[in-house]
Amino acid sequence: MDYQLALAAFVIPAFWIFLALEYWAARRKKMAHVFNYENSITNISVGIAERLLNLLITGSFYGLFYFIYENYALFNIPNQWWVWILLLLTTDLVWYWYHRLGHEINFMWGAHIVHHQSEDFNYTTSARITTIQAMVRNLFWCILPLAGFHPAMVITILVVHGTYSFFTHTQVIGKLGWLEHFLITPSHHRVHHASNEKYLNKNYGDIFIFWDKLFGTFQKEEEAPKYGLTHPLKSHSFLWQHFHYYIELWEACRRSKSIWKSLKIIFGKPEDLDQGIREDLERHFLSVKKPFQSSLRFRSYLNFQIIACLTGLFFITILFNDLTVLDKTLFIGLILVTLINCGAMLEQQQWIYLLEIVRMLMIGLYMSITQESFGMLIGFLLVILFISTSETSSQLYFRFVYGQRRRKV
Repeated sequence: MDYQLALAAFVIPAFWIFLALEYWAARRKKMAHVFNYENSITNISVGIAERLLNLLITGSFYGLFYFIYENYALFNIPNQWWVWILLLLTTDLVWYWYHRLGHEINFMWGAHIVHHQSEDFNYTTSARITTIQAMVRNLFWCILPLAGFHPAMVITILVVHGTYSFFTHTQVIGKLGWLEHFLITPSHHRVHHASNEKYLNKNYGDIFIFWDKLFGTFQKEEEAPKYGLTHPLKSHSFLWQHFHYYIELWEACRRSKSIWKSLKIIFGKPEDLDQGIREDLERHFLSVKKPFQSSLRFRSYLNFQIIACLTGLFFITILFNDLTVLDKTLFIGLILVTLINCGAMLEQQQWIYLLEIVRMLMIGLYMSITQESFGMLIGFLLVILFISTSETSSQLYFRFVYGQRRRKV
């Protein structure tokens, strides 16, 4: 098994171990506000999707690193101990500017905004990375092999870099004394995630804080941070959280009626975008949620789906090189549909019943193809046809999930 895939699979149980420790510490310190159930579910859902889709693109970017290094490296940097230190510093400097531009340019903010949507700040927040953001970030990492750092060294440092940033997403660790002067600590990163006016666009570094001090973006933690966006989303929808900002940019460009103005919007600053556009789009695309007290059964079913997705992600990661294209298509598709379903459940959407039918159809098609059984396919289609047209089945399903009958629209 590829050691990189093994490492990626190991991250999944490790994440849960540290999350459990953080939850225990928060309870012990009487910091119940640190965790919110709905926010945690949406955070983890985004993280699962990113890890899943990253399996499809990571190998390509590693290949790109080697291609750039072997054909276009500007310097022949040796593999010596001091080079590791230089590479760590260079990586963090590249990160600083990638991260800063991700906050200052609209089309890049569209990829990064998902990471800042959560109104919680804990280890689940670190999982809020989209595949779009990962792709943009990897393009910036191409600077490292272009400079002459060997890709094997680059990949190793990127693992260290990503691991360190995970531990800065927490409220249970206070200020760390003299380390605050040169490292990005949880305190510094709390400032970065805060929507308080004095904290906006501060502390972009990932490991070292001196880049922020050098480039004038440093701010120490003083008043209590308020997390999330300055204009919070009104939805837990998996799809809306991923794509709302690009839809807002599209709408802003459509209203501008000018190519030049559209380019200024795309490459402009997020704070200059008309904030009324989001409210207009939310009124158009999002349904009004009724007050809803989630039951134990509702949460149990939601938890079951998240655990199933995590389990599937773990085994897909371990077995990725041994799976067929059909296997990968089915498992990745099933997990993505399930994540969309989880977000829709939190939004009390009625079309989750259709997603259940889609999942059944995917499984039926897969089994009939792998078993080469046309009769099995016909049987599945007949069952799905009955379920999809049966009022009784849908009513029972909505009673099970929401404890109610389906609302008529």
